[in-house]
Parts: sequence; C-alpha cells; structure tokens
Amino acid sequence: MTELLANFAAGRWQTGNGPGTVLSDPVLGDALVRVDCTGLDLPEAFAFARDRGGAALRAMTYRERAALLAAVVKVLQAHRESYYDIATANSGTVKNDSAVDIDGGIFTLGQYARWGDALGDVRVLRDGDAVKLGKEPVFLSQHLQVPTRGLALFINAFNFPAWGLWEKAAPALLSGVPVIVKPATATAWLTQRMVKDVIDAGVLPVGALSVIAGSSAGLMDQLQPFDVVSFTGSAETAAVIRSHPAVAHRSVRANIEADSLNSAILLPDATVGSDAFNLLVREVVREMTVKSGQKCTAIRRVLVPAAVYDAAAEAIGAKLAGISVGNPRNESVRMGSLVSAAQLHAVREGLAALSAHTDLLHDGRACPLVDADPAVAACMGPVLLGARDADAASAVHDMEVFGPVATLLPYRDLDHALALAHRGQGSLVTSLFGADEAALAAAAVQLAASHGRVHVVTPDVAQAHTGHGNVMPMSQHGGPGRAGGGAELGGLRALDFYHQRSAVQASPGVLASLGL
Repeated sequence: MTELLANFAAGRWQTGNGPGTVLSDPVLGDALVRVDCTGLDLPEAFAFARDRGGAALRAMTYRERAALLAAVVKVLQAHRESYYDIATANSGTVKNDSAVDIDGGIFTLGQYARWGDALGDVRVLRDGDAVKLGKEPVFLSQHLQVPTRGLALFINAFNFPAWGLWEKAAPALLSGVPVIVKPATATAWLTQRMVKDVIDAGVLPVGALSVIAGSSAGLMDQLQPFDVVSFTGSAETAAVIRSHPAVAHRSVRANIEADSLNSAILLPDATVGSDAFNLLVREVVREMTVKSGQKCTAIRRVLVPAAVYDAAAEAIGAKLAGISVGNPRNESVRMGSLVSAAQLHAVREGLAALSAHTDLLHDGRACPLVDADPAVAACMGPVLLGARDADAASAVHDMEVFGPVATLLPYRDLDHALALAHRGQGSLVTSLFGADEAALAAAAVQLAASHGRVHVVTPDVAQAHTGHGNVMPMSQHGGPGRAGGGAELGGLRALDFYHQRSAVQASPGVLASLGL
C-alpha cells in the first residue's frame, strides 16, 4: 500500500485513521501516496496554532520574522530538486512549468524577507501620521496596524501547490500570524513535503505552520472572530465559505480568489505582422500551454480587431501546432498533463459546452501524445475556439474552461473591445498589446475598474515584461466581481489582511512612547 502522508497539527505529526485518498500520477496512472485527516482533533490543532504559534510570532519584531522567512528560503532551496520530482509525478508538469510554481514560491518568500527586514525592529506599524483632534496639538489620533490575534487558514487550489502556499504564508508569517494550510487533495504531496522540510529543519516556532491534507470538513467550524481565511478555487465553494457562520456571524475575514475570464486585447493600431500582433500571438500561446492552461490568470478570451481575426486565428493555430504534449519526463515534451483524470473530464465537458456556441479554429486533441498512453494519461492538446459575433457568444463571457482552451473574438472598435472585456464581470488580469501609448494608457484606466491587474505590452518591453499570467509579489493579485473580490500580494499591502487597524487617541507624549 502507498505511503500515508502525515499531517502536522497541534505541534506534532499525525496520520488520519481512515483509508485515505490516493494521489496518482496523471500521466502514468500510478498510485503515489495517500492523504487523510480523519480523526484529527481540529479544535486542539487550531487552538495550538492560535495560542502557541501566534504568541511566539508576535513576540518577535518584523525584522526577526523576516529572518524566519529567509531561513525558510534556504531550507526550500536545499530540497528544490526533490520538489521538481514530486511536481512531475503528481501534477504532470514539465520542468519549466514546475519552476513557475516552485521557484515562484521561493522567490516570493525571499522578497517578503527583504521587505520585512526593512520594517525594522518594531512590533507595531504606523499607519499615517498623527492628527490633532482639536484646535491645539495636545490631543492627537495615531492609527496603528497590529497583528491580528488569530490564525490564517489557507484553503488552496490544485494548480499551485507550492506558490499557492508561500505567496499567502509569506505576508502572514511576516505579520506575526500562524498558518494552517489545507492544500487541494489532488496535488497535496508537494505542499505537505515542503511544510515537512521546513518543520523538520526547526526554523519556525512550533505552531507557526501546520498542514492538514485530506478533507476540509470541519475546518471552517474552528474559525474564531480574529482568525482569517483565504480561499482559492471555484465560485461555488467560495459562496459556501462566504455563507459559513464563521464569516457571516463571527466576522472572520475572508479573502476569495474565484473564477476569472481573463482577456488579451490587441489594439486597433496593431496590424497583421506588426510587433504588437506577434507579441499577442506569442503570449496567447504561452498562456494556453503553461501548466496546460491550469492557471487562474490564463488568457481565456482573445480580443482582436475584426480585420485581423482570420490572420490571428492562423498565426495562433500555427504556433499551437508546434506544441508537443505528453509525458513531462520526455525532454521533447513542451506541455504535460492536466492534474487528474477528473480534471480532464471537467475540461472536456466545459469545452463541449463552449463548442456549441463557437467555431473550432485549432484542435490539438487529435495530435498523438509523446511517450504517453491516451487511454491513461490526463493529457489534452490545446484548443482554440472562435466566435465571429462576440456579442452573441454569451457562453464565452460566462464560462471558464480551466485547461488549454481559449476563444478568439473580433471587435468593431476599441470601445467595443473594452465592453467585451468588462463582460467577464470582474477578472484577475487583462493584457493590452499595441504601440500607441496614449491609447494604451486610456484603455488601462478604463479596464482597471473590473480587473485586479492591467498588463500593458508595447514593443519596447518585449523582452522585459513579466508575462500576462505571471503573478509578481510586487503587484496586486486578485480581482473584483466574479474573480472573488480578493486582494493578495502587492508588496507590503498584503500585510493589511493580517493586521487590525486601530486609532490610539492620546497626548503627544503617550504617542511618542508607542515606539514607532
């Protein structure tokens, strides 16, 4: 029988007492490990993290907690190659795609370690300057940011088992808030191994970091008023979290990242074969194929001037035709598998639904897989759909297929393009491609109201831009409306979620003694 992975809860390693869920290789079909948390004493686990882990972290300064993050980075770097092996086996990703997850997580931790060190040896953050409350400056109000006295529960998605943990944990731990992570079951192995390596290295106070792999049943029930919960996943599950008594009645803060129909827009000034046209084609292909399109930030809708619709379809299809799909262990493979047979089934169902409203422009499903059995492997070649009437194709603006699928849409003018982008009802990111800086800037401002991030690509940043779907810790990650209404990262802005703002009203002498 496969190994049953242990959970780290209440300061000790514990295995569930059930049979566990088997995690499988999505390409070979082999059973890898099992996860289970049946029988864990969840009240004990949450109380231990909240009381022991939280107290130990809050006793430190921001600079001292930043040093903890730097120590975690060293631990993860020492075990980095083993993480690639796990990602290949459990997520079916090629090495470059695994790097987005693994190295992206380590990079984010390193950034917060540096930013935290600059905060200095303080335990409270000043929020603005003191302001007088009367005519004379004898009684003032000073706003502070202090770490919340609770814990952070992370309920994460399957597509980023490494980065999904550390991009949340870095600002939480820097803030002085202990973390309990519940990774998505399908790819929980990598999350569990990373946590195990950090725990075994002893670089964090006991209780500062816990992992519970398996069912999420009962986790939300444990949350208390000063706790926070961060969720990445479907809108349906997000609705359950928002309506849970912990959030609805106990006012637990919830950060949600849900569905997102992200778009890429080619501005009207970009002609066929122009630098901007070629940059859009390259980015669309990359976003359709990196991690087999399983990114919440991936491009789902491609908006181009009607005059270049056919040329864009041909250019994108030609590049997609060169994408080899199959076993990520084979060096000739550029795109691996979906994370599971269940996910492959979901993508096929979604694609069938979209196909009823669109034309098939490129179908990579018929191409033979490299070094993989199509009867076993959860692999699917990229598919480009198209709809010549972008307004009538309502399903394209309402349904996200979480895989290597995108839809090409023509627009009449820039106002029409912006209106189509807004029909996503709130997205994580949109990209603009063109050379007219004034038009790009005006469009970016128009799109900002419905997008968490606007990524503008001009020919002069062709080699410098960080990528439509690449989430950098310096920029906000999140989006309004359908995207969940959440906000993560954005540099030190991420610390806001884990702090309580309070106004201290006192004399100048008292305020001076706060040690800010």
